[in-house]
Amino acid sequence: MASTPTPTSPPAPPKPTWDPRRPVPPFPWLRPTIRIRLTLLYGGMFLIAGILLLSIIYLLAANALSVGTNLPFRILSGEVSSDVCRLRSSELPAEEMNRALNACVNEQRQHALDDLLSRSLLALLGLAIIAFAFGYAMAGRVLSPLGRITRTARAVAGSDLSRRIELDGPDDELKELADTFDDMLERLQRAFTAQQRFVGNASHELRTPLAINRTLLEVHLSDPNAPVELQQLGKTLLATNERSEQLVEGLLLLARSDNQIVERKPVDLAEVASQAIDQVHTEAEARGVEIRGKREPAVVQGNGVLLERIALNLVQNAVRYNVPEGGWVEVGTEVQHGQAVLTVTNTGPVVPAYEIDNLFEPFRRLRTERTGSDKGVGLGLSIARSVARAHGGHIYAQPREGGGLVMRVTLPI
Repeated sequence: MASTPTPTSPPAPPKPTWDPRRPVPPFPWLRPTIRIRLTLLYGGMFLIAGILLLSIIYLLAANALSVGTNLPFRILSGEVSSDVCRLRSSELPAEEMNRALNACVNEQRQHALDDLLSRSLLALLGLAIIAFAFGYAMAGRVLSPLGRITRTARAVAGSDLSRRIELDGPDDELKELADTFDDMLERLQRAFTAQQRFVGNASHELRTPLAINRTLLEVHLSDPNAPVELQQLGKTLLATNERSEQLVEGLLLLARSDNQIVERKPVDLAEVASQAIDQVHTEAEARGVEIRGKREPAVVQGNGVLLERIALNLVQNAVRYNVPEGGWVEVGTEVQHGQAVLTVTNTGPVVPAYEIDNLFEPFRRLRTERTGSDKGVGLGLSIARSVARAHGGHIYAQPREGGGLVMRVTLPI
């Protein structure tokens, strides 16, 4: 009887020949790192400067020895004459004459040593100046990639995420830093692109059902034969739907305004503030709030729609969070210290200083009485701060004596 052949197991797949990890050089200590390059550079500079200094000192010392060995006197027909020492040989005995000659030779040697010291100091000063200048130039050359990285980072801060460093040169720490920074920029660009795509899709997906609900409710409320209870319910649902639309618009605007403004045009803050006041004028009259203030021209480079949203949010908050009677809002624009300034001051409840920062957080309010549905959705100051940052400016708030706030927006001209 023939034996049944035993099945053989399939052969193991071949191991991949590519290693995803970064290859390690065979001699990592020979890698031309920036530390080794700087060590060789400054060590070589020190060696060259030392050789030059020794050579100059050798030449000066040889010259000084040559001068110092020359006799500082001459013997003329039994008498001694010297231009260095004061000798009166005709009046001195032999022993005193020898001592005078030795003193004259020592004085000549001291003159030579003093001359050597002064020239050596001058040579040292000259070499120090040359060494510092050469070191400054070489350090600038070695650290020039850092300048390139800094310029790219500044361009990225201006919302130009397409910029890359692409640093060439030896595989040292600076190139590794530049490559890592390029990888980070690549990921950031993908993340911002995905965010913009999400904002665009959410803008459509969230607005459409809310618009449909509003249309259906308005059609239902237009029916005169509808019961009173249903009409009241429809009005409540319509107010809730309107609040949801405001919330969606605020969230989308907050997401869009987090980035820097690429397209900028001249915008006058005085005109922007006046338009915001016109939109809030009816509400202010209904609440008995007086709007006043002096608005001087203050032209900035930015997006007019977003800047108008800053002014509108601040003025609306100042009107809505005010005192019941005799309230006022002061809106002013001016140019101070090279910056355009928008100031909105209002009367209102007393605001503790430690609560100021919370007002700029999304959905954060000061007190429960500020959470009424007719006072917004809690995104006004968050949007204002985001738009101000996108324009390179800042927004500050401080409590006003007697109640209310002083809101101050500064934007570069």
